[in-house]
Amino acid sequence: MLLNWRSRELQLKIVYYGPALSGKTTNLKQIYSRVDPAHRSEMVSLQTKDDRTLYFDFLQLELGKICGLKPLVQLYTVPGQSYYEVTRRLVLRGVDGIVFIADSEQSKLNENYQAWQEMFAFLKDMDLPADEIGIVVQYNKRDIPNAVAIPEMKRLLGDSKYPGFEAIAVQGVGVYETFRAILNLTVQRVQRILQN
Repeated sequence: MLLNWRSRELQLKIVYYGPALSGKTTNLKQIYSRVDPAHRSEMVSLQTKDDRTLYFDFLQLELGKICGLKPLVQLYTVPGQSYYEVTRRLVLRGVDGIVFIADSEQSKLNENYQAWQEMFAFLKDMDLPADEIGIVVQYNKRDIPNAVAIPEMKRLLGDSKYPGFEAIAVQGVGVYETFRAILNLTVQRVQRILQN
């Protein structure tokens, strides 16, 4: 959270985290397409020729007031490829909320687990207590044949205390519900901080 008292602006950073090709960029594209252009920036996306995110995606949204301040919500994704570990760590700096995108494909269970563990390790290294950051889990690609059952995915991630949403991001299903949940958690946390 960055606070600029002069301009009365509050910057909130929400990061979409997860394994490669899980649907992080697709989520941002869906949000971008549904938000009034008067309340959003252009989406910045650095992608390879095969449409994989190279560094990160970025989208800024404007909302109503929070404690008399104008919030600017900045949405980021991290690259999922294993060799971008340093970039993922950098993108997490200063995070206010995290959406973890879990891939429902059976072959991606290990990648989900590794990304989940890595995310918490990075937060710990940066002295960002996970309990003080809003975290929401999105179980994406629920439309694929033989999608891993949600209870199995929850067991794998050990995420029973985090809100979870089923999604088919390419169709926009569950995307906005996930976004609304992380936004609510993030705003509630910021309001508690500002009122103390």
